Amino acid sequence: MVEDEIIAKQLEDLLSPAITAQENYYRQLGLRDRILNLPLMMASVLTLLWRDVAGVRELTRMLSREGFLWCTPTEVSQQAISQRFLTFPAELFERVFKQLLPELRIKWHSRQQRPQPESIEFARTKFERIWACDGSTLEAIFSKLDSLKEVPMGQLAGKMGVVIDLVTRLPIEIWFHENPKASDVNFESGILTLVQAKTLLLLDRGFYHFRFWQQLIEKDVDLITRLKKGASFQIQQIFTDSYSIRDRLIKMGSGTEKVPYVTLHK
Repeated sequence: MVEDEIIAKQLEDLLSPAITAQENYYRQLGLRDRILNLPLMMASVLTLLWRDVAGVRELTRMLSREGFLWCTPTEVSQQAISQRFLTFPAELFERVFKQLLPELRIKWHSRQQRPQPESIEFARTKFERIWACDGSTLEAIFSKLDSLKEVPMGQLAGKMGVVIDLVTRLPIEIWFHENPKASDVNFESGILTLVQAKTLLLLDRGFYHFRFWQQLIEKDVDLITRLKKGASFQIQQIFTDSYSIRDRLIKMGSGTEKVPYVTLHK
């Protein structure tokens, strides 16, 4: 893809303050301000994604011929960039991204709003926040560098947990675990620290954990999730039982510390 100058300028204006703000932390990590520094590595990752660059070889050619985003043409070897990608601290990208989020929220609220789905508009009249939580296993690396040839084929890249604001569609928090087989329950403590009262939380079924649900309820947080097939529950009260809607108060759990009783609508 050809670089669009207007979009490139917008990205530079948006990212430059956030990148500059990380320079002290960059030095604290003992990283030298050499050619492949934070601004260039940030531009490289954005260019790989935005312009659908095939790989590091083509990225190196682009950098040498024309540069990209805020980077002027620079001669760097493909091996140097490959090694830099493997050793560059991912937390620097995370810190830049999280510093951008408040600015992105301000921009979202200031621009002309698109109509929200009716379900979201209704929920906003009842709750101060509408968030969704999900865990996802990252795909295996399917195109390898020579420096990764010792990594077993098909090895998954880890596990990510995300909390999204369904109104702005911007992330609230992102977590990462290197173990791709880690359960979603590993993200529960982070979610409990994050959520506040008057929040509606949409949970993926990976968070099917009664104690976690009870802790959310105690924090005055409402939740929506799917029941597992064959789930056992007791009907406490029937509010509506029609062809299109069934609204019942149910009790689940065994009353133990690990699986406490929880009362929910179904």
